[in-house]
Amino acid sequence: MSSIEYRQLRADTPPPGMIIERDVPITMRDGLVLRADVFRPDDDGVHPVLMTHGPYAKGLAWKEGYAYMWETLNRDNPDALEGSSNRYQNWETPEPEKWVPDGYICVRVDSRGAGRSPGYLDMHSRTEIADFAECIEWAGTEPWSNGRVGLLGISYYATTQWLVAATKPKHLAAICPWEGGYDYYRDVCRHGGIVHSFVATWAPNQVFRVQHGNGERSPRDHNTGELIAGPETLTDVELVANRSDITSELRDHELDDDFYRERTPDLTQIDVPILSCANWAHHIHTRGNIEAYLGAGSSQKWLEVHGLEHWTLFYKDYGHNLQKRFFGHFLHGHDTGWEGQPPVTLNVRHVDGSFEKRAEQEWPLARTRWTTMHLDAGELSLTEADPGQAGSRTFEARGDGLTFTTAPVDVETEITGPLAARLNVSSTTTDADLFLTLRVLDPDGTDVTFVSGMDPRGVPTIGWLRISHRKLDPERSLPYRPFHTHDELQPLTPGEVVSVDVEIWPTSVVIPPGYRLALTVQGKDYELPGDGPWITFNSTEMRGNGVFVHRDPVDRPGDGPVSHVTLVTGPEHPSYLLVPIIPR
Repeated sequence: MSSIEYRQLRADTPPPGMIIERDVPITMRDGLVLRADVFRPDDDGVHPVLMTHGPYAKGLAWKEGYAYMWETLNRDNPDALEGSSNRYQNWETPEPEKWVPDGYICVRVDSRGAGRSPGYLDMHSRTEIADFAECIEWAGTEPWSNGRVGLLGISYYATTQWLVAATKPKHLAAICPWEGGYDYYRDVCRHGGIVHSFVATWAPNQVFRVQHGNGERSPRDHNTGELIAGPETLTDVELVANRSDITSELRDHELDDDFYRERTPDLTQIDVPILSCANWAHHIHTRGNIEAYLGAGSSQKWLEVHGLEHWTLFYKDYGHNLQKRFFGHFLHGHDTGWEGQPPVTLNVRHVDGSFEKRAEQEWPLARTRWTTMHLDAGELSLTEADPGQAGSRTFEARGDGLTFTTAPVDVETEITGPLAARLNVSSTTTDADLFLTLRVLDPDGTDVTFVSGMDPRGVPTIGWLRISHRKLDPERSLPYRPFHTHDELQPLTPGEVVSVDVEIWPTSVVIPPGYRLALTVQGKDYELPGDGPWITFNSTEMRGNGVFVHRDPVDRPGDGPVSHVTLVTGPEHPSYLLVPIIPR
């Protein structure tokens, strides 16, 4: 079907120089038809394609579907919205009005079972990724395409990039996953084996509400007047039958089995150029972007790490210009200066909320001074000196836990990189959950917080582990990044001390003189002290962890095991935190 035969649903006057084609049909291998919106230059030339494929409904306006995020961006970063009428702003996807004038075609596809595309909704499944690959091949052979397809998008639209790139579509030329997890077990569903509650709130609030078949229950596209999740209207029973129950599935699969492996790519199969953009503080994406960058088989790959909300810099000039240089080089073949781009770009965080942009050659940084900070249960201290005597402290799993602090630092100290902890613990029960929160305290003892991916007052970083999941993979573990197999349970014998290694996700912070580093160990999510007010999103009160809390009623009934955990320290049971200190 040629482009001139595509159906225009309604008079939607595009900006000068742009053609918009709505509900373009893309036929899959089984005959099912997905629907796409195509935004392209109004000329007879061929151009590279930027594609997104996902379940958030291509017709749902950002400002209507994600009002909190839109208001935050508009209030704090209005420059991100300049240069566009914002009529086509769609959550976590490129803005056509900022790309089409530079000779790109933006294609937004509603994935199977979502928005305007019928079918069974099964997120991150092999079927969805096979569909994505077919859409890439379709876009690479359309008469308006130059045969080069790039992928650009945030979160869901980033996570699926890793998956589809591993299938090697012929016309895929480059990818830019902006904050997207890759390991479905460790990043997306279970932190250290513990179910986090995000999926159970995210799926109904962001996906099921725009499932295809909501029809008359769904909003209308403010540009076309069409139902964004129609046209048909299905019953509630039909809708449920037409989608996978992702919350029940992850509860039913406690170990890292085929359910998760189907949704986790073989990174070694990815061979296209990659620009992996990570956020220092997002409890799904931080680890994913960095681990995927390290593991990808591509010979041409770059890592960039930033801060702030996980959508902000994507749209600001900083991110937009970075993306344009990358895709201009690989999709257009233009001289954008990308050949001089350093392998790693870090935006190092300072406690005042500012960032220091720095070019690096590798990750972790070769000049890292890996520093062992010993926990002393007697003094509740965190020091480089090994405590000379044994000590122990017991805490109630649902209580405030234990906090170990350093002395105030004498000189400015930068911590940038992954962290790890080794703890010697026992429990009064056969299992227990550990939550390790890295904190920075100002001279008054108040938590230093950062605007994080999903919390205006986020903690620096966190690590988690269900102790029965402590088994390590010796081939994949590193001193600074233990890798747990999650393939068998190792229950505790009550009262018996075991040694456990806990992965703490990468972070970056420059600690000024007079400030202290602290590690809080407890059996539940850390919550910032005080009365708030706290912002609530998707029914979750954000108190340092954003929406990424661990309160699943099946996995952690009553918010966790009723147990007491004893932490043991000293020469015979060394418990420590491994910290990546960067010489200034």
